[in-house]
Amino acid sequence: MKAIDADDVSSNPSTNLHLNQVAAMVYSRRDVLKAGLAFGAVGFFGAGLSACDRSDAYPLLGFKSVAANSGDDVVVPEGYRHTVLCRWGDPLFADSPAWKGDASENAAAQALQFGDNNDGMRFFPLGAGNSREGLLVMNHEYINPEYFFTPDVQSGDTPWSQDHVRKSQHAHGVSVAQVQRQADGSWQVVVGAPYNRRIHANTPMELTGPVRGHEQVRTTASPAGESSLGTINNCGNGYTPWGTYLTCEENFNNYFGTTSGEDIRSPLMRRYGVSAAASEYRWEERDDRFDYAKEANESNRFGWIVEIDPFEPSSTPKKRTAMGRFKHENAALRLAADRRVVVYMGDDQADDYLYKFVSDATYDPALGDAENKARNLLENGTLYVAKFGAGAVSGDMMGDGQWIPLRLDTPAVAGGTLGDLYPDMGALLIATRLAADAAGATKMDRPEWVAVHPKTGEVYCTLTNNSGRSTTDDVNPRQKNVYGQIVRWREAGGDAAATSFEWDLFVLAGNPAAHDAGTLEAGSSNVNADNMFNSPDGLSFDADGRLWIETDGKYSNTGDFAGMGNNQMLVADPHSKEIRRFMVGPSACEITGISFTPDQRCVFVNIQHPGEYGGHPNQPETTPQQDPLAFSRWPDNGAGGRPRPATVVIWKADGGKVGT
Repeated sequence: MKAIDADDVSSNPSTNLHLNQVAAMVYSRRDVLKAGLAFGAVGFFGAGLSACDRSDAYPLLGFKSVAANSGDDVVVPEGYRHTVLCRWGDPLFADSPAWKGDASENAAAQALQFGDNNDGMRFFPLGAGNSREGLLVMNHEYINPEYFFTPDVQSGDTPWSQDHVRKSQHAHGVSVAQVQRQADGSWQVVVGAPYNRRIHANTPMELTGPVRGHEQVRTTASPAGESSLGTINNCGNGYTPWGTYLTCEENFNNYFGTTSGEDIRSPLMRRYGVSAAASEYRWEERDDRFDYAKEANESNRFGWIVEIDPFEPSSTPKKRTAMGRFKHENAALRLAADRRVVVYMGDDQADDYLYKFVSDATYDPALGDAENKARNLLENGTLYVAKFGAGAVSGDMMGDGQWIPLRLDTPAVAGGTLGDLYPDMGALLIATRLAADAAGATKMDRPEWVAVHPKTGEVYCTLTNNSGRSTTDDVNPRQKNVYGQIVRWREAGGDAAATSFEWDLFVLAGNPAAHDAGTLEAGSSNVNADNMFNSPDGLSFDADGRLWIETDGKYSNTGDFAGMGNNQMLVADPHSKEIRRFMVGPSACEITGISFTPDQRCVFVNIQHPGEYGGHPNQPETTPQQDPLAFSRWPDNGAGGRPRPATVVIWKADGGKVGT
C-alpha cells in the first residue's frame, strides 16, 4: 500500500477515525509522519484524536491571513482589535515617576518602572478561569543603549557612572503587574496593586539543587555559594501547574568582561562566550562582580532557570540548578505518566543542544498550589540532552532519537564516563554544554522555544537559523541555514519521561519567491508566497491546539528575504500543517512572548526592540542618537521621543476566540 497523504483523507469524521485505526495497524511510523499527521496520533499515544479535535471537522484557522508589509505599526486580521497595554518605562507603583522621552531617568526611577525589551510572559488569572483580571508576568531581556541612554552618555561626553550601570541593571529581569480588562475590551495595568513587583539584576535569589554551596559559585557576595544576586537577559519563559513562573537566563555572557587588559578566561568561560576584554554592556567598569578577573565565579551564577512565585511579592526567586546551565530560551513543562515533572529546554546558540529535565519527585494534583510549591519539585532530577538519529531513509528529515542522561556514569564519546571529567554533579551542571559535547549530543540550528501540544503531548521546537552551518544531517538539512525550521517529536509510548522518541520536521521556513521550487531554500510544501517567513523563534500552543509561531529574523525585504517584510506572528494547524500569517509588527522589531486569557478571547504579545539600529531596510544616514525616531515611531507615533518596546493585547471584535 502507498502512504496516504493528508489530501486523501475524507472530511467525514467517522471515516477519519476508521483510517486512524487502519493506519495504526498497517502503516509504519515513517508513513504516518509523511502524511502530515493525517492519521492523528494513533500508534504513538495509544488513541486517536477525537473528531472534535480534528481540523477537518472544525477548522482551527478561521481568520483571513494578513499580508506581509514593511510599515511601522501592528497589523492584525480583519475583525480583530488591538491596543497597547504597557511600555518600557510605564509606572508599576504609586510612586513610580513618569517615563522621560529624552532617556534622562536615573537608576532609582527605572527600578520603579516596567523594564526594557519585553520578552516571554504569562497571564495568571486571579481566580480560576478569570479572564478579566490577573497577573501579567513578563521578562525584560536586554536594553538598546542607543535609545536607553542620552546622546551625551552614548558619545562619551558624559562620563560612564555607576548610576548608568544600575539603571541598565534595573531595566533587566521581570515585572509582575496586575491587569484588568475594561468595558471597551482594552486592558489596563493596576498601578500600585499589591502584587506588582520588579525583579532585576540586583534582586537577591536563592541557589537550589546540586550546585548550591559548590565551590564554583562562591563569591565575595556569597562566600557560602548558597545565594545569587539578580537575573539577567531573561528571554523566554515557562510556568508550572502549581502557579509559579519560570524565567530563563539566556545570553548572560554578554555582561561579563574585564578591565584588567589580560585574557585570563577559563575554558569554561570560553565555551560559554564570555568576552576576552570589555563586555557589550560595560557593567564591569563600575560593578566588580561583572569583571571576571575580580570575581571568577560570578558568571557561574547565571545561565539558569529561575522559579518565581508571582502571588507572593516578598518571596525569594529560586535558581533551579538541576535543570542545567546554558543559554536558556524557554521552558515547556509537561507531566510524565507517573506525574514526574518534565521540562523541555533549548540552548539558543548555533550548534548547541536540546535538553529535557525529569524531576525526581512527582506532582500531586490533590494537593493545593502552596503544598506543591513547598515540595520544590524542580530542585532535583535528571537532565537529558537530545541525540537525533536518521531513519531508514537518509535525507527524508525524520527519524528516531535518544535522550542521553547527563550523569557521572554516562559514557563519554572519547572513552570513559562523564565522571572522569567532572568530580561531582555540581561541576557537571555548571559545565552543562561541555558535558553535552562529551556525551555526543546532536548540534542543532539554534534551538529556541519549545511548546507541547495540549491534547497529544507532541513536542515542537523552533530551530531559528544557523548561517554558519557547514555540515548537515537529517534534522539540520541545510548549510548556511538563514531561514530556520521547526522540529517535532513524540516520546516513546507517549510518556514524557521516555528515553527515546520519533521526530520529523514540521516546517522548513524558506522563500519560494526567491528560490526554485523543490529546493530546500524554497521551504517545505506548507510554505508559500502568502505565508513565507524566516527565523521562527517564539512558539506556543493555545488550549485548542493552534500553534502560534513568532519570528525574529531578517526584515530587509530584499534578496533571500524579498517579500517577507517585518517580523510577524503566524498560526499553524498541526494536523493539516496549514500556516497563516496573523500579525505583522512595526519596523525593525521582534515579535515575542505570548499568553492567552483562560477563555482564549484575548492574547498578549510583546513587541521587542522596535526601531533597533542596524539592518534597517532603508537605513537612514542619521543614528538613533541624532534622531531616535528615524528608525521607528512606534508605539506613540513620536510623542514619547523614541520607540519603546511594549505589550499589546489582541482580541476579536465579535468576542470570539482568538484565531477562529
